[in-house]
Amino acid sequence: MLLTVDVGNTHVKFAVYEEQALRGNWRATTDRERTPDEWGIHLERFLDQGGLGLGDLSGCIIASVVPQLTDSLRQMAEKYPRLKPLIVTHESNLGIGIDYPHPYEIGADRLVNSVAAFAAYGAPVFVVDFGTGTTFDIVNAEGAYTGGIIAPGLEASLAALSQRAARLFNVALEFPPSVIGKSTAQAMQSGLLWGYVSLIEGLGARVQEALGQPCPVIATGGLADRIAPHTTLFTVVDHDLTVKGLRLIWERNQR
Repeated sequence: MLLTVDVGNTHVKFAVYEEQALRGNWRATTDRERTPDEWGIHLERFLDQGGLGLGDLSGCIIASVVPQLTDSLRQMAEKYPRLKPLIVTHESNLGIGIDYPHPYEIGADRLVNSVAAFAAYGAPVFVVDFGTGTTFDIVNAEGAYTGGIIAPGLEASLAALSQRAARLFNVALEFPPSVIGKSTAQAMQSGLLWGYVSLIEGLGARVQEALGQPCPVIATGGLADRIAPHTTLFTVVDHDLTVKGLRLIWERNQR
């Protein structure tokens, strides 16, 4: 079985694949101070919840955007399931090209999402990942990662607004009854949520214009379900896109 580890700024997500079947997935808070042994304890507990053990694992792949944690999780993999993990970089066998001046700058998660989207939908295609930041990642008609967009995430936008304006405060990230707010809370919700829909639709339209043709648009990430029902931009919401991409990259690199 394959252990996939997706290290993000907010969560570290573990998943286990048995061939092409997802056997389980779990998440832990991204704690940059956690030691390899502490990560190993978390992993053992997660596997136990799924009726699995360390001995069931035969491979490990890690995609990380938190450099401080990459080595800790590599050491965890080497000590606990006793596996040499594949660390995803732009130099891995991805199955897509890279048309980007400085490919070492591309976050591993962005490459992994692009690999999965290209495998499922062909090219051109692009992914919108609603995480700590919201990223657009584009695969062009030639099947190469060609760049993207990074915008502040919804939760980061709310935090900045409430912290920097003396009379504003945290609100639930829920759509208000009307785009015209009837209270300060509703006005903030409208600006955040409806404003975000407009941002996503506007950027989506510009990306497709730049590509010269319409194409599938894949939504993923923790807040995708909050935005997707309020726009027709997305072809599909796929919360497992990153783990699917990790599995594909693992398989290609084994060959």
